[in-house]
Amino acid sequence: MSQKIDRSKLIIPALGGIYDRLAPFSYAFMRFATGAVLVPHGVQKLLFNSTDTFAGNISSKGLPFATVLAVLVFISESVGAACLALGLFTRIAAAMIFIQMTVIILFFQWQYGYFWTNRGIEYALLWWLLCLAIFFRGGGRYSVDYYLGKEF
Repeated sequence: MSQKIDRSKLIIPALGGIYDRLAPFSYAFMRFATGAVLVPHGVQKLLFNSTDTFAGNISSKGLPFATVLAVLVFISESVGAACLALGLFTRIAAAMIFIQMTVIILFFQWQYGYFWTNRGIEYALLWWLLCLAIFFRGGGRYSVDYYLGKEF
């Protein structure tokens, strides 16, 4: 699956060697970064918030089973994000985060428009898109799933 970079098409052909060496790691880096950037959000919730607080926010939007959903948010943003970064249970973790971001976009941020600087969907949409792609691709060559010999 490794393809050589066509140096004749590069603006700076001397960079072709670097591209050739690092390209195989690009998907793993993207998957790791997607999970790793979300982990602090989950850790912050675990350390400084309660599920009751989140349940109140969730029920204020008219969603049922607010306490269950709050617990799922805590799990998805901490355990799920860590699993995504490591490539462990990758498809399950990506699906969990994808579903969470769908709810966040539709029920909590849609009304504010696109830009995250105005509480809009932009940031959650990026995670949503990344997790969709990761769900279809799986953990990849540099993941715990790969070394376990199973794609979850």
